[in-house]
Amino acid sequence: MSGEQDQRSIRCLVAKVGLDGHDRGAHVIARAFRDAGFEVIYSGLHKAPEEIVQAAVQEDVDVLGISILSGAHNTLIPKIMDGLEEYGAKEDTLVLLGGVIPEEDRASLSEEGVAAIFGPGTSIEETIEFVRENAPER
Repeated sequence: MSGEQDQRSIRCLVAKVGLDGHDRGAHVIARAFRDAGFEVIYSGLHKAPEEIVQAAVQEDVDVLGISILSGAHNTLIPKIMDGLEEYGAKEDTLVLLGGVIPEEDRASLSEEGVAAIFGPGTSIEETIEFVRENAPER
């Protein structure tokens, strides 16, 4: 991490995509990120992929953390990644997934540009460390 990255807070958008109405995990990670010194924006529930892309671009976030438990990750995540690419933000945004993602789906999500997938039981400390080590320097 550069000195500039140390001085500036890492900006994170924690987002809930689709019809998934379970947001406890998103709230837990948003609070943990805030406690770790990150600047956090929470999308709220039931956001369309386009809304998440718009928020990420408008807020100029370093990290986009997407919480998804609905099972629609193979449909919704590619739409988000395509949207980020359309706005030229895909390369400058660390995209993380949290939720129950089957092992057989992980490779294709990684190919889409998802940097990491954190499933149930992942420690908050592990997630924070990953963000600190991998957030883009600006």
